[in-house]
Amino acid sequence: MDYHSLAQRILDLAAGPDNIQSFTNCMTRLRLDLVRTQTADAEAIKELDGVLGVVEGKQLQVVVGPGHAERLRTAFGEVMGSAGSAPATVTDPTAQDASCSTARRDGDSVTAQTELTRVAPEGDTDLAVRTKKKVRSKQTSRVHAIFRHVGNIFAPIIPGFIACGLVSAICGMWKAIDPTVTSDEWFLVLVGLGGIVTASLNLIVGHNTAQEFGGSPILGFIAGGVPYMPALAGRAATDTTAAIAVTIPIFGELQPGLGGVIGVMITAWLFAGVEKWLRRIIPAVLELFLVPAVTLLLGAAASIFVIMPLSSLLMRGLTWLLVDFALAKGGIIGGFILATLFLPMVMLGIHQGLTPIHAQLIANHGFTELLPILAMAGAGQVGMAVAILMKTRNPRLQSVIKSALPISILGVGEPLIYGVSLPLLYPFLTACLGGGFGGAFVAWGMQHSGAFGSQALGLSGLLMAPVISSSGWSWYLGGWLIAVIMGAVLTFLFGFRESIADRIID
Repeated sequence: MDYHSLAQRILDLAAGPDNIQSFTNCMTRLRLDLVRTQTADAEAIKELDGVLGVVEGKQLQVVVGPGHAERLRTAFGEVMGSAGSAPATVTDPTAQDASCSTARRDGDSVTAQTELTRVAPEGDTDLAVRTKKKVRSKQTSRVHAIFRHVGNIFAPIIPGFIACGLVSAICGMWKAIDPTVTSDEWFLVLVGLGGIVTASLNLIVGHNTAQEFGGSPILGFIAGGVPYMPALAGRAATDTTAAIAVTIPIFGELQPGLGGVIGVMITAWLFAGVEKWLRRIIPAVLELFLVPAVTLLLGAAASIFVIMPLSSLLMRGLTWLLVDFALAKGGIIGGFILATLFLPMVMLGIHQGLTPIHAQLIANHGFTELLPILAMAGAGQVGMAVAILMKTRNPRLQSVIKSALPISILGVGEPLIYGVSLPLLYPFLTACLGGGFGGAFVAWGMQHSGAFGSQALGLSGLLMAPVISSSGWSWYLGGWLIAVIMGAVLTFLFGFRESIADRIID
């Protein structure tokens, strides 16, 4: 692919550099934030060689496929630079489809299972694009905006989670084969590599949060360190003084890390707000000295005495509800409910709110037990697609499923959601129920074999199996297979009618 020529053609058809506010890429798309959306010729861009499709909207998304998007973004930046004084800003790309972060990020999901729209040629997935636009257009509340911000904060971290998770999985398998390897120094180095992301998660989250809300990234980095200061646990005892711990009425004693990543995000958000407020009132000549220092002092005080205790209560409540109650006490029923409800959560745009909980669980004990259960929803969709492929005679529907099914097996399920199950509705319901059976089986496995979970975010489908901790991968694959079978059976018997498909798809 001639990336430079393609970038130049895209820029011309997007009405030139003056119409590009910012740009970035995800694993499969070049993403352009436009000043005037109506001036871009999306249809002409769609016809360019190398372009698989275009998703229109406030952000123009040019789909070129894995391996091409980042190179195209680099070439686009070069073309923008050679065009003169361009108003666009380049944002940090992420190589993980689960997020596809953007400059003024419109917030696609953190979960690879549901956040890739593969737009095929010949207009086969026009229905998928229209369905996605319709669903996204309803996700405009402040709650949805918060969840989109959360997704954008964690988007750039996902490749790191995957890399470190795979390294940790290798260490786990190596240790299972040879328990004596734990005394090997190089094995310990490998273990250390696998723990880098979780060890520095609070700093990375603080940095990304400040960047997301328009603050200085370095102050966000510092904000991420405030809740984790060792001094919060108290001073070292001496012969004459007892250990002194910082205490708060009602909430009790403060400890480093109280409130987890939720506390870090709120702290970094507050830092960004304080910083922007100070820049408006402090003279420019004093800005360099006063703004960072006053931001740190005010933000840290609010974090220590207000944010950390409150976010700790919130984190404990969410963890209790989803892990202790839904899984530990709910067992099979809890697993069924969680897996069944995940696709509706994706449709409503609220699934991103689970990302901080996943990240905190990984940071606390090395894995998140929620992800293997929620991933069963994607397996239910795979079964749904197989059943429809067996029954339908509609060539367009067959084409959509054949192009989407392979990547759905690997955990990228958005093409099936917006191109097949959601427009037809009943297959969406049977896919949810099929995933529920898989979730119940995985939860049963957790009760009988001990807790296990995913050591990385961003992977789903069969790709999650290698990063499942301990020996839980066999339970995970068993649940995935059950979800596929039940999704197929339920859809074959109850979820698909050819007459309805012909009317909607055509």
